[in-house]
Amino acid sequence: MNTLRQLTDQIRADGYTFVQAPAMHGLLEQAGSLVDWQAFADSWNDLGRDTYMADGGRYRKRRHAVFNANADGIVRQPAQPHYQSRDYNTLNGGIERWFEPVVEAIGSGASMAAVLGFCRGLFDRLTPGHSWHVEIHQFRIEARHGEAGRPTPEGLHRDGVDHVLVLLVNRRNIASGVTSVHDLAGSPLGHFTLTEPLDAALVDDLRVMHGVTPVEPVDPAQPAFRDVLVVTFRRA
Repeated sequence: MNTLRQLTDQIRADGYTFVQAPAMHGLLEQAGSLVDWQAFADSWNDLGRDTYMADGGRYRKRRHAVFNANADGIVRQPAQPHYQSRDYNTLNGGIERWFEPVVEAIGSGASMAAVLGFCRGLFDRLTPGHSWHVEIHQFRIEARHGEAGRPTPEGLHRDGVDHVLVLLVNRRNIASGVTSVHDLAGSPLGHFTLTEPLDAALVDDLRVMHGVTPVEPVDPAQPAFRDVLVVTFRRA
């Protein structure tokens, strides 16, 4: 099983790491409880459409919430817009984007607390001595016959934060969705595919870029989607 120390060493060495579901399950249970995981995962069935897609795509649904993490704990903040400059998001950046909030029962539930507690423990080791501005994003990327879903429509990118967790929640009837990681000069460092719930990617956003290939339905007659939770930590 991976430990926080091992993950810290891997990220310091490579700028990223891929954690498979069994190891990630253990790490999250060390940080809290996954007792409400089924309700947590089911909440992806109730996301709002992302209406800010500059490519005209209708394939992305999402919810968003902001937390503050400091010596007093991790506390949810009032609803705020999500903002990225065009330096980091050439497609949709440069404007304040308001998304439907993460449902309170999910944002304050055991699984979310375990995820945030794990992130806090790891990212404090990587960058000690800071308070954190934390954003969480529930994403569903849908794929249809003749319309691939694009998990990273902005392409290979950085998020403009310090640290990123991408956690797979569900994956149904889709092909591809390969995550690739590159250094800041664009040279490839590695690639992997999140296939099982709790498979995770951890990224040092100051040192590497990441992207995901479009997803397509295996059976065009059936619903096809990729659900992920993205958590970002930025020094407050």
